[in-house]
Amino acid sequence: MIGRDCRVRLEAAGFRRTIDPMALINIPPTLDRPAALAVAEDIAREAGALLMGGFGHGKRIERKSSALDWVTEYDKASEKLIAGRLRAAFPDHALVGEEGTNSGDRAGYCWYFDPLDGTTNYAHNFPVFCVSMALYHGDDAVLGVIYDPTRDECFTAIAGEGSWLASPRGRRRLRVSAETELVSGLLATGFPYDVHTSPANNLDYMPAFVLRAQGIRRAGSAALDVAYVAAGRLDGYWELKIHSWDLAAAVLIALEAGGRVTFLDGGAFVLRPRFDVVVSNGHLHEKMLAVAREAEGR
Repeated sequence: MIGRDCRVRLEAAGFRRTIDPMALINIPPTLDRPAALAVAEDIAREAGALLMGGFGHGKRIERKSSALDWVTEYDKASEKLIAGRLRAAFPDHALVGEEGTNSGDRAGYCWYFDPLDGTTNYAHNFPVFCVSMALYHGDDAVLGVIYDPTRDECFTAIAGEGSWLASPRGRRRLRVSAETELVSGLLATGFPYDVHTSPANNLDYMPAFVLRAQGIRRAGSAALDVAYVAAGRLDGYWELKIHSWDLAAAVLIALEAGGRVTFLDGGAFVLRPRFDVVVSNGHLHEKMLAVAREAEGR
């Protein structure tokens, strides 16, 4: 009877795959991580389809923390979908989403998700955005999913089992680049929403890296930037004032691909509500930290 009830709940939540419902009962301490990842990937793909349904059309724009911090009705709709699906499949898990979802005890299993990473791009019909979801147990990353619906690319990782990319070209394991020289490195960054008003706005770091790296890209999606480091498309990334939901999935994907993640001051990385971060292929990490110290006058 318990299995049947769980299956009904999963079907009501709209999952496309057949998932053993027993894998989602009494989650702690026997979480079936592949099954949970399959559920998360289904949810991310469904949210991505929702976003693509609104892409290229007019949107209602609201402002949050600043004139640059936008939210659309599609951010909200995607968050509602994700939160509802997660609650249906994992009723005992905590949830933290960008658009206000905050429930449960984060000391146990907790999902951190960004329903639309790259809202500014999305609102301007610039095709660089994604859905990002990660499951943590306390401070420990369990699994992560980043889905780019414009390219149908899904980046995934389970702790200890590597990172993977599923795309129309097939499925392959991810590995960071082998680049060892910063002058040949392609880096990415972004700017905080209070860039117009705060002195901690990344403008001190940008010229320092421009003068030392081969190139800097500012695509507008932190999660995709770090996923691209994992895929070897970029060699490093730094940014200030990142939120937990922005990179909870991406840092696991980068680490499982052989990358390195620290705070901007070089401290050991632990997921926090807000932080400054450096992600790299490992080979360039100390060089990037040195550039950051120089930019700060340390």
